[in-house]
Amino acid sequence: MRPTELVSYVLLGLFVASTASAAVTAAVVPDGAPLAAIDLRTDSGVALVHGQWRYSDTRIVPVDFKSPGATGQPDGAPVKTYDFEPHAGAVDFDDAAWQTIAPTALEQRRGNGKLSFNWYRIAITVPQRVGDFATAGSTLVFETSLDDYAEVWVDGELARAPAQQGGSVVAGWNAPNRLIVGRNVKPGQTIQLAVFGINGPISNAPTNFIWMREAVLSFYPPMPTPLAVVPQEVNVDVQRLDPRIDAIVPANAKVFKLAEGFQFTEGPIWVDGALLFSDPNANTIYRYSDADGLSVFRQHSGYTGADIAQYGQPGSNGLTLDPQHRLTIDEHGNHRVTRLDANGQTVVLADKYQGKRLNSPNDLVYRSDGSLYFTDPPFGLPKFYDDPRKELAFSGVYLVRDGVVTLVSKDLKGPNGLAFSPDEQFLYVDNWDTQRKVVMRYPVNADGTLGAGAVFFDMTGAPGEEALDGLKVDRAGNLYVSGPGGIWVIASDGTHLGTIKPPRLPANFAWGGADGKTLYLTARSSLYRIDLNVAGAGVGAPK
Repeated sequence: MRPTELVSYVLLGLFVASTASAAVTAAVVPDGAPLAAIDLRTDSGVALVHGQWRYSDTRIVPVDFKSPGATGQPDGAPVKTYDFEPHAGAVDFDDAAWQTIAPTALEQRRGNGKLSFNWYRIAITVPQRVGDFATAGSTLVFETSLDDYAEVWVDGELARAPAQQGGSVVAGWNAPNRLIVGRNVKPGQTIQLAVFGINGPISNAPTNFIWMREAVLSFYPPMPTPLAVVPQEVNVDVQRLDPRIDAIVPANAKVFKLAEGFQFTEGPIWVDGALLFSDPNANTIYRYSDADGLSVFRQHSGYTGADIAQYGQPGSNGLTLDPQHRLTIDEHGNHRVTRLDANGQTVVLADKYQGKRLNSPNDLVYRSDGSLYFTDPPFGLPKFYDDPRKELAFSGVYLVRDGVVTLVSKDLKGPNGLAFSPDEQFLYVDNWDTQRKVVMRYPVNADGTLGAGAVFFDMTGAPGEEALDGLKVDRAGNLYVSGPGGIWVIASDGTHLGTIKPPRLPANFAWGGADGKTLYLTARSSLYRIDLNVAGAGVGAPK
């Protein structure tokens, strides 16, 4: 979308700029007397959140690494160094075999003294009430204090901003760590806390031990959400399975959190120096840029029906640009694909097939000749496959060309992400189906229809409950697939090169930045970015 087109849209009142959250803000932790509090050092407090404290010492172990190369990054000669085990910050880390400890025993001295580290983990469930206080919609703060230092992981994430003191990182000598662990919380919501204990000072290894002197959950009034934050570096693990991954993912890869507090983020596209993305649960399209922060781009982005309360994801999902730079939108609740023209007109590109209403268009991609392809699973319907609103007996992949909607595949139960090879000779489509986690590859015929598809890559045996979601391709032909555990990078010859594992599993991603080498990640309630060594391919990718 050109800047002049955006001005036209705003003047026509189709989009609403947010004034409450436009600026990038630092994470401000509420202070003062809370509305309610739960002491996690007491049996009654832990019982209220249905929790169980678990504990483990750590072990310092030798590991292989690389020395600094010419750029100062770890890509030089092999060296030996040290790490610790276990790495237990991840939300899905299996601590079932760990020692369970009573809340009243948190003050017990632990570890072996001197240079010593340990972990305390607890999964808490937000109660409906704390005394007379109803928790729904409140802001939840966790405060802990360890002898001597602590770092705090929340739902698998360790976020840190430049010059930060406290919160998730070390606050100071025997100082408390205090941070927001939940915004607009909902009763029944589960939050995983992992506290890493450090015996200190480290340069003068002490003769004492580690213990937890405080662990309190405090409820405060609601705070505005969602919001942009000062870019915060977060943890990322890159699984490198093939040497070719090193030409794609930097040796010292960095993932930054840009915004948080969404219900669910999806369908991003880079448009003239900013990122547009959907929150289908909130029925909203947002705009983010480093300069302007976060704003609402379009409300009622996918549905305006009276029964909207029945929908989990009524809003828009996939977004993309056509060859004329016009925004195209998958609208879940409206069962259609639309285009927004510069004059403010909404043009319906597809809403039916053979007279029957589409399910809930999910993701979409243009070919350079203007042909549009989109997937149509029922995931936007309240009851999915069993929803009475569902008129089609299958989940299809469709082509829109010269105003005609053509079914080009119904091979998959849950067709989801899709992207073309750089030469547009093949269309890749992945499958959200926990029983068949596959990426299909279809040859594209001269008339835009698809030839017989074949399984390009099969992740069905990969551990984890997640199936396949977003899919993108870079200019070298490598695929990026949202699969179990992270972003699977797969070469055009079908080799799994490696997996990028950010703190939260991305549902989708989009190429952006001035050079097209930044991958923006829409991951559950947050927005992230990672800079790569390659640029994206396809219509809508930055040139």
